[in-house]
Amino acid sequence: MKKDTLRIIPLGGLGEIGKNITAIEYEDEIIVIDCGVSFPDDDMLGIDLVIPDITYLLENKDKVKGLFITHGHEDHIGSIPYILKQLNMDIYATRLTIGLISNKLEEHKIDKTNLISVKEGDIIKFDKLSVEFIRATHSIADACSLAIFTPIGTIVHTGDFKIDYTPIDGRVMDLNRFSALGEEGILLLMADSTNVERSGHSLSEKTIGETLNRIIGSATGRVIVATFASNIHRMQQVVDASLKQNRKICFSGRSMENVSKVAMELGYLHIPDDSVINVDELNNYDDNITIITTGSQGEPMAGLSRIAYGNHRKITLEPNDLFIISASPIPGNDKMISKVINQLYKKGAEVIYEDLEDVHVSGHAYQEELKLIHSITKPKYFLPVHGEYRHLKHHADLAKKMGMAGKDIFTMETGDVLEITKEGAKVAGKVRTGVLYVDGIGVGDVGNIVLRDRRNLARDGMVIIVFAIDSENLYLASGPDVITRGFIYARESEEIINEIKEVSRQKIEECLEDETIGWQVLKGSVRKAVETLLFEKTKRRPSVFPIIMEI
Repeated sequence: MKKDTLRIIPLGGLGEIGKNITAIEYEDEIIVIDCGVSFPDDDMLGIDLVIPDITYLLENKDKVKGLFITHGHEDHIGSIPYILKQLNMDIYATRLTIGLISNKLEEHKIDKTNLISVKEGDIIKFDKLSVEFIRATHSIADACSLAIFTPIGTIVHTGDFKIDYTPIDGRVMDLNRFSALGEEGILLLMADSTNVERSGHSLSEKTIGETLNRIIGSATGRVIVATFASNIHRMQQVVDASLKQNRKICFSGRSMENVSKVAMELGYLHIPDDSVINVDELNNYDDNITIITTGSQGEPMAGLSRIAYGNHRKITLEPNDLFIISASPIPGNDKMISKVINQLYKKGAEVIYEDLEDVHVSGHAYQEELKLIHSITKPKYFLPVHGEYRHLKHHADLAKKMGMAGKDIFTMETGDVLEITKEGAKVAGKVRTGVLYVDGIGVGDVGNIVLRDRRNLARDGMVIIVFAIDSENLYLASGPDVITRGFIYARESEEIINEIKEVSRQKIEECLEDETIGWQVLKGSVRKAVETLLFEKTKRRPSVFPIIMEI
């Protein structure tokens, strides 16, 4: 790399929602910003999480000085346990974020000595790069933006943010610091693009409080609220509205229980000890209870879905239950949420969600908030981050409307490298990026080929043909027997099963007559013959697996 060259390398989070991770490199130093996961698409069968490929960092591990986390959402911290197993580095974050990361590392049995707690205003200095934490507001407490000081200029990375003038905890975004940095001169602004398509200004989190007070105050039975486990400010408002009605509070769902515990221990969530009950104690109380649960995205294994479909081990839906879904759907989750809402209505429950009442506000900046950040920072260059490509494009257009020249705006994709020198800035090549799939305890052992096989099996099923061959005398000793899964119901399809057996037998005997003893050749002949038969008969293409037993 050329001397005096600053490189910004998004390793995830551009052109997608989630999996946010960015490397900033100057000569022999690299700092990493965030380390998140994304959740699998519908066609990623069996996959639990998607994490970034950090090959570039591993190839330059001697340069990596630390990981800087803007806030504690999964799309910013979820990959940390998996990445730390590959690359050991110090992690800098604010107190609540450190608490949430610590919880993850405990689950993965990873040492926590690398966690370094910071507070807003702190500056972490290395030889050439320094990082300052700046107070921001978001849908989780302790969110920060970052200022990265380099020998050729200052980078401002907003992280996820909104401008809330009346936040629940009273800690407003430090716009004065943004303005001061703007006056000093900002080389590059990297700003959240998630809500750039929404005009106007986002609503304050406090506006939800009035609605919750009214709804919970008029409830006659239990209130069950589904929200994001990390949205502590929302949880606090639900708690406050419930305590006014002398309700007991119960947290349900592993992530909800873990986050609420950490938040209470660190003083970010305020609930009297005698007002909290665990899920095992629900039957000891009457209906004056508020249950705060996971599942606001309609996830099949989360608390809300389990309650709706009657398979929750400890919570049974009751006639007077009132459900509040206090979240908006992540793109792609609309159908799952609709199914859960419909199921709750079928069971006779009352359901309140965003389309009916103001029970959710976004944690991301709308256009007017983004304009404010642009106007007070006055950056020389701009790189939109955090969003699908359309969001990045719209944010680039917004910057042009704010007076920036098109040549100073860089709409990039994951893996692109932005190089900045004193002479100018340009996109200069790509580095290796990609994804690793987490399936159970396996990381990276499931790739595109395995996913393709899973999709094929899910679409058309499989046919297994088992037969035994006397290898000395070259004759069919037993079989063929046919087993099907996901293709047809064998007991009701004797005719086609018999045809499969007959075609397989003919092909085996032909090969044996020709003294074909290469089992791979024999398997291939049987497979091709059966595949041809099944497509002619059914117009389906199940996976065919011949199995030879040698005697």
